[in-house]
Order: sequence, then structure tokens, then C-alpha cells
Amino acid sequence: MIRYILIFIFLFNAQVFAEMVKKISIEGNERFSDETVKVYGDLSLNKDYTNIEINDSLKKLYSTNFFKNISITVENGVLKVLLEEYPIINDIEISGEETNKIKKIIFEQINLKSNASFIKDTLNKDIIHIKKIYNSLGYNSVKVDAKVENFSKNRLNLYFFINKGAKNTIAKINFIGDKKIKDRRLRDVIVSEEHKFWKFISRNTNMNDSNVNLDKRLLLNYYKSLGYYDVQIVSSSVEVEDENLVTLTFNINAGPRYTVTKITTDISQVFDKKLFLPLEKRFKKIIGKYYSPFKVKKLLDELDMLIEDNDLQFVTHSVNEILSADEIEIVINIKEDKKLLVERINIKGNTVTEENVIRAELLLDEGEPFSNLKLEKSIAEIKARKIFGKVTKEVIPGSSDDLKIIDITVEEAPTGEISAGAGVGTDGGSFAFDISENNWLGKGIKLSTYIDVSTDTVKGNLNVTQPNYNFTGNDLFYNISSAKNDKKADSGYENSITSAGIGTSFEQYKDIFFAPSIALTYDDLTVDDTASSSMKKQAGAFTDFSGTFSVSVDQRDRAYMPTDGYITQFRQTIPIYADSPFIKNSISYSKYNSFNPNVIGAIKFYGAAINAIGSDDVRISKRLGIPSTRLRGFERGKVGPKDGNDYVGGNYNAAVNFEAALPNLLPESTKTEVGLFLDFANIWGVDYDSSLDDSNKIRSSAGINASWISPLGPMSFIISQNISKANTDTTETFNFKLGTTF
Repeated sequence: MIRYILIFIFLFNAQVFAEMVKKISIEGNERFSDETVKVYGDLSLNKDYTNIEINDSLKKLYSTNFFKNISITVENGVLKVLLEEYPIINDIEISGEETNKIKKIIFEQINLKSNASFIKDTLNKDIIHIKKIYNSLGYNSVKVDAKVENFSKNRLNLYFFINKGAKNTIAKINFIGDKKIKDRRLRDVIVSEEHKFWKFISRNTNMNDSNVNLDKRLLLNYYKSLGYYDVQIVSSSVEVEDENLVTLTFNINAGPRYTVTKITTDISQVFDKKLFLPLEKRFKKIIGKYYSPFKVKKLLDELDMLIEDNDLQFVTHSVNEILSADEIEIVINIKEDKKLLVERINIKGNTVTEENVIRAELLLDEGEPFSNLKLEKSIAEIKARKIFGKVTKEVIPGSSDDLKIIDITVEEAPTGEISAGAGVGTDGGSFAFDISENNWLGKGIKLSTYIDVSTDTVKGNLNVTQPNYNFTGNDLFYNISSAKNDKKADSGYENSITSAGIGTSFEQYKDIFFAPSIALTYDDLTVDDTASSSMKKQAGAFTDFSGTFSVSVDQRDRAYMPTDGYITQFRQTIPIYADSPFIKNSISYSKYNSFNPNVIGAIKFYGAAINAIGSDDVRISKRLGIPSTRLRGFERGKVGPKDGNDYVGGNYNAAVNFEAALPNLLPESTKTEVGLFLDFANIWGVDYDSSLDDSNKIRSSAGINASWISPLGPMSFIISQNISKANTDTTETFNFKLGTTF
């Protein structure tokens, strides 16, 4: 009661002692006019000023960071403001650092700027931050001093003096204590690396406190994933061997290795327990195995799927882990959650993109039950559109306890790209140019077109995709393509192919996608007397109206640069009406695995077959080639069976690819990603002349690929060397692509 009385007295006095202001007097302002100070402090005449209002004005003036000291008083109708301005930084100079790149980083990351206020507390924080920058570069004994020098009245120059000292290089990494795992394996887990002459590019060989802290977390996660639930990183220490070399030592106490002996569920009576029976299949895969938090996380992910599939509302779950000796019992609690509804969803930050493009990806709506799981998935779907640089969410209380307001803020990024590429090989070269836009007219429509030109071929293509067409959850796509091959000089023929198609794609079941489409193709082949007999046989105009469907299963952890999981697809094309009917089948499979943070491996398989229906041969324009992504180091369309001067393709093809991405080979600052590849492929079967078949000719190549975010835009390079080939194949040792965004 006394507390409330005191509050009342304070408020009463604040109002009692209010005084009408007839004049405002401002002193001490040198850089700012009286009117500017009034605006900053929300000061005005003919207003009763209480203590509360004076304090508000003080807060507003201090928040500008322009004033060191401020006092505001009201006496006899005069509001008097006394100011002491912070000095202004005229210029900032850095001594002891010769590299312009590092200077630029420092200037960008410190808080003090030229033509801004000089605040001593901020200076101390900037000194600490500069030290951290150098620590990250391996300079752990760096010293940073600062000096202030008057430039003119209330203006100064700021000088940073940097003594980097010696760069500390990690000569040896040791693991001691009850570690239970070999040092060699532990070194693969952490980021820090021992210096070797071949690692001259890597920054991880430098002693770095941030890396060491990350190493501790990585070691903890690794041990726990193997069942060492109680693992402790007792300490990490650095011993200086000489001026530059240090030994990094981790002291580890692994503790006992726990086995999961029992998994049970505690389910609230409001739910049908039968709905959660599928979890027991997962239980059997875990019970009797060593404990891993990642296994538990996967178990909870499957529980979330069951909740979503059965459209259960207001569900929460938690896990209890009961330890005894070297055993763990896991109890999964499934309870009724507080009933919350979505009051409103606010979309912010979209200046170009229409709001319905974003809302189309949301799995929950206003008035529906609030689900954090659906919200997280919605954010992931918005990010997957690749039209925003950043997507954030905030859940705030609504107008009542059972209502939530969701704020989704997007940061629009360049969504268009113009790129050009070229290839240089043994038989001349090729050039390609393409334009793509992922957010056409702000409607989320994907638009792409390209032109591909080689010595005797011109190809063009236009693709349009409308994701989540009319909120159906289906993507709708259209395409038009045209190609012309002029082979009269070499082979006595020319042909032109024009095609148009429409289709859709959708997720029928979880991670299972269907994509049906139809296409109309017009193929016109003209020949002269010098053409081969096979070409003369297929001369004329032909029309094909065909249908295609594909089924794919996507179990990758992410679509862009996956590190785990697989994706497989079956695709079939059948004739609806065709002058020269055929059936085509293809299958592909890609498996990804992260061996360690530095190596992400992938194995890929692709195979296809095309066969004519009836007595006719498969037209040469429909015959199979080897996709350029499946056989690098060979020129596209110039591999396989050859009839005279013509590459005629085959009835069958197959390819196996081994790839290794090396994400940490180069420092992140280089904005460069590097990978290695080994390709094997073959194309065979010529239905009109079996003598042309070269099924025994397996093609193979190896090489390196790199992508670089250059100042001009994204660039990609492929350097390859063929290992085996047929005498008739045309190889390509170098390929590059340059693009820019808009």
C-alpha cells in the first residue's frame, strides 16, 4: 500500500510543479542551431513542463549521441538548456597496418566514424574489436593504442597505432586426458589445423581464439554423437615453442559411453495414442545403440511430421533423459499446449515483391491455430524462393492472451542474373548467353532465356514458372525452344526444331514430387545429294505431341549445396500423337555425405533409353546424348556414335559421377568454392546401323571446378582432362561462365 501511495505522491507532485514555458534558452550549442536542438528534444513554447516531460526531453537529446552533458531547468517561465557537445572526429588514421584490405575491414567494423561524435567509451570498445580482428588472423599478441589530437575548435583527429607482433602458427595439436578416441580422428573434427607446407593458403593454421572456442563445441558435439553424454572439454591451452610457433592442447574427459536401453512415451489423454504408433519403428532403430542427440533430434522431427500429418493442434513435446551407470532411458512427453490463435500476420520490407507472393508460402493463416513448426517451415519456404537476401520472423503478443501476432520481415535482393559462358576445345569453341529473373514484375514469377551458339548450331529457349500457382501448391511452367543446325557444308543437311510445352509440379506426399507436362514439337529436316543415306531417309517435316511425367523423391538436407541425403527421379515420355512415335525413360540418383567439415562427397548416377514404336528408327533429333554436367571435359553434342561427319547419338546412355566439394579449402573472404570431380559415361545403340555402335568405348575425365563471386559478378571455371575417349570424340579442356546480378 505504501508503494502505491508514494507513486501517487510522485505523480501528483510532478503535475503540481508543472510550469508553463514562455521562453526557451539554449546555451553551449556550437554545431547545432537552437531550432535543431528543439526538434531533437521535442521542446516547444506554451507548454506545461513536468519533471516527467523534462526527463523525456533529456533522453531524446542524449539518444542523438551529439551531447556529452545536458541539463534542463524551468524557472520563471524560462526553459533553460545547457549543452556540452561531443567533439567531432575530423579524420581517422591507422598506423602499423600496410594492407589496404585489412584497413578497410577495420574502418567498416569500428563504430567511430569520420564526421561523427567522439565518445571515449566507444573508442575503448573499438580497440577491443580491432584486437579481435587481428586475433582472427593469427596475431594473438597484437597491441592497439589510440591517440587523440585537436584539429580545430571541438574537432579532432583520431589515430590508431597497431603493433601486430608475430603471427602465431599452430605447429602441433595435442589431445590429452581420458579422450578414448585417436588424435588423428579428432583433428579431422576441429577447425584448427597443424601447419603443413601444402596448407599455405589456409587461415586455420593460425592460432585463433574464435576457432578454438568453435573447436570445443565441435568436440563436444562429436563425442556426444558417439554416446559420450557426460563428455567435458576440461581445458584448452597454448604453449609458445618459439616466436611464431605454438602447440595447442585440448584436455578431454570423455566419461562413460551410454547405450539407449529404453524409449517410452508419456501421451496426454486428449490425444489418440494410436496416432503415435509409427514412432515405435524408429524406437527399434535406436534401442540398443549408443546414444546420440542427433538420433533424438531425428526422432522428434518424425514426431513433428506425425503432428502435422494428422493436423493435430496445440501440441507440445519434450524429452527426459534418465541416466544410470552407462545406460540411458528416453521419455518423450507429448502434452496439450496452450491454445493460441494467429491474430494477424504482418509482412514488412517488400518494396518490389507483391505481398501475396510471400503469403502464398505460408502454411498458417490469420484466425488459424498458431504452430511454431508451421511458422518455421513457412520461413524456410520463403527463403527457398531465392528472391530475398534475408527473412526474419518475430512472434509478439496479440490483443489477448490467446492471440499471437506474427511479423515477417524480408530483405529484397537482386533477383536477376545475366551470364555468358564459353568453352574452348579441340574442335573450336562455343558461346552461351542467358538472362534469368526470379521475381518478374514482383509477382514471384521465374523467367529465364538463353542463346547457345557454336560453329554450326544456334539454340534458344524461354522458360516461365509460376510457383504455387493461384495458391494451389502447384508450380505451373511454360517453355518455348528453337534450334537450328546448319550442316550443309560438312554433311549436306540442315534441320530446325521448334517446341512448346506446359506442365506442373507438386508435392503429392512428403518429399515425393510429381511433374506431368505436355509438349508439341515440329521437326523439319532438309538434305542435299551429299547427305548420308540415314539423313535422306529421315528427311521431311514431322510433328510430335507427347506427354511426360516424372516422380522424384528428395531426402536432401537442403536443395543448395546439400551435405547429406539423396534425391532420385524417374522420368518417362510417351507419344500422344506423333509422325514418328517413341518412348523415352530415364532415371537419376544422387547421394550426398559429409565426411568432415572440409569434404562433402557425392556419387551420382544417370541412365536413359529411347526406343521407336513401330518400324521407324528413332529420329536423329530425338536420339540421346550425354548431358554436359555428366561428362565434363567433352564438348556437348560431340560424343558418341558418328556416321560420317555426324554425331548421331544413341539409344542408350549412362553416367556415373564422383564429386568432392572442398568448402574450407580457401578462406571465406575469397568468396571462392572449389571442388573435384571424376566422370564416367557412355552412349551406345544405333538402331538403324549396328556397325556404328561403340558400346565398348567408356569415356572418362577428371578435373577441378571453381566458382568465384568476383567484383564483376559470379564466375565459374572448369578445368578438366579426359582419361579415356573414343577417337571421334571432341574434347573440351576449359570452360568458364561469367554473370552479374540485377
